[in-house]
Amino acid sequence: QVQLVESEGGLVQPGGSLRLSCAASGSIFRLNVMGWYRQAPGKQRELVASIGSAGSINYADSVKGRFTISRDNVRNTMYLQMNNLKPEDTAVYYCNLKDGIRPPYWGQGTQVIVSS
Repeated sequence: QVQLVESEGGLVQPGGSLRLSCAASGSIFRLNVMGWYRQAPGKQRELVASIGSAGSINYADSVKGRFTISRDNVRNTMYLQMNNLKPEDTAVYYCNLKDGIRPPYWGQGTQVIVSS
């Protein structure tokens, strides 16, 4: 089993920045992909960004140039640096881990609100 714990989100003004973290613990396979998903009210959950254990990175078009995903494989922690936040970034952000063997693991979600 794997446990994923996200840092607290928060309320940020448009144009502001916020950094999320996700700490993984438990039985973590060395080869995996971690990612951030988000779900806004009334919308489907969508991929924000993902990063493989070897460093491959993928971003949603809507966040390219504004968000940066990174990970520390020693601490089993993933980060999402969010800059130039927009009201449309308001959502519950979820941490995800996939190893291709077991069902994907999810964090509990953390609320990010971008509003003036």
